[in-house]
Amino acid sequence: MKEITVAASSPSRNVRSAIPWVTTVARLVLGGVLIVAGGLKIGNPSDSVVAVKAYQLLPESLATIVGYALPIVEIIIGILLVIGLMTRVAAVVGALLMLAFVFGIAWAWAKGYKIDCGCFGGGGELKKGQEPTYLLDILRDFGLVVLGAWAARFPPGRFALDGALGLHTVDDKEND
Repeated sequence: MKEITVAASSPSRNVRSAIPWVTTVARLVLGGVLIVAGGLKIGNPSDSVVAVKAYQLLPESLATIVGYALPIVEIIIGILLVIGLMTRVAAVVGALLMLAFVFGIAWAWAKGYKIDCGCFGGGGELKKGQEPTYLLDILRDFGLVVLGAWAARFPPGRFALDGALGLHTVDDKEND
C-alpha cells in the first residue's frame, strides 16, 4: 500500500518530461502578448498615458510616468521571456504586470467607469454606446498571470538562453 501511495504522489516520467515544454509555451505566449501590447503602444505613448490616467488609480504625475514607461517595460520583459533569458525574473515581473492589470480592470469595473483597458493601445473613455469588456479582459489577463507563475516555477523551458548560457540547466529532476 505504501508503494502505491509513493508512486501515485510522484509525477510520471512523461509528466516530468512535458514540464519544460509547457514552460516554453507559457514563456512564448506571455512574452508574445507583452511584446505585441508594448509594440502597439510605443508608437503613440500619449495614448498609453491617457489609458493609464483613465483608471484614476494613480496621481496624475505618476500615471504619466507609468504611461510612458509601460510599453518599454512590456517589450523588454516580453523579449526576455521569448528568448528565455533571466526567465524566472522576467516571468515574475510579467505575472505581476498582468496581476496589476487584473486589479486595474476590476477597479474600473467596480467604480463603474466605462473605459477601454488600453491593453493593446488606445484606451480612455469609451464612446457613447460602447460597452467595456471587463470580464473578458480580466479572464485573459488572469490566464496570463497563471502562465507567468508557471514559467517562474519551472524555468527556463526548452530553447532558452538561460540553459544555453549555463545560467539554469534544464533537468527533469529539477521539475519534481
